[in-house]
Amino acid sequence: MITEVVMQRELFGHKIAQKSKTEFFSATDLQKAGNEFRRKNGLSDFNLSQFLKSKSTIEFINELETKFNTKVVLSARGRMASTWVHPLLFVDIALAISPKLKIEVYEWIFDSLLKNRNNSGDSYKEMSSALWNRHTNHREFPTFIINVAEYIKNQIGVKDWNEATKEQLELRDKIHVAIKLYCNVLTNPKEAVRLGVAEYVNPFKQAQNKLNELIK
Repeated sequence: MITEVVMQRELFGHKIAQKSKTEFFSATDLQKAGNEFRRKNGLSDFNLSQFLKSKSTIEFINELETKFNTKVVLSARGRMASTWVHPLLFVDIALAISPKLKIEVYEWIFDSLLKNRNNSGDSYKEMSSALWNRHTNHREFPTFIINVAEYIKNQIGVKDWNEATKEQLELRDKIHVAIKLYCNVLTNPKEAVRLGVAEYVNPFKQAQNKLNELIK
């Protein structure tokens, strides 16, 4: 998936932003979460700006940029702007704040949330193409596919895909694939959607009247 999407990860009750394409984390968000953690444990605040300017950090940044041939710190201006950093530098910052944070960040980097986010985005394109081939009125298809996406989101119980869990993204990916496969054997795109969703979501939620209301 080419489009860059900002995901929201949770750490000690705080949202930490991460970009789906570059996988860069918001060091600004980490600093906020880390400082609350430090205050609760009687520690002074961590200063991200000072950390990034330290000699050892500059040396590390130079090594990362040489290895990956790209800038590993991206800063924006403005009151709401964030400093985005490479995952490996993010781990280094987390360690400076607290060893406990480092453990959490390692789990983030090695989990499959971003993989699932990108997979479900790719499978959406494949599902849309299959539904397009079965839809009889292509002038109405844009409205149809929007309603299909909204229906899937409602059935999985997600308000914002950028805040979805790994399990929810896996489920969406499976539903997309199932709908595409049903399109291969069914001529009615609405029926393909109904069966594709019903295959993975509680049948009670798949009432035909709900589908008819949403997909017209």
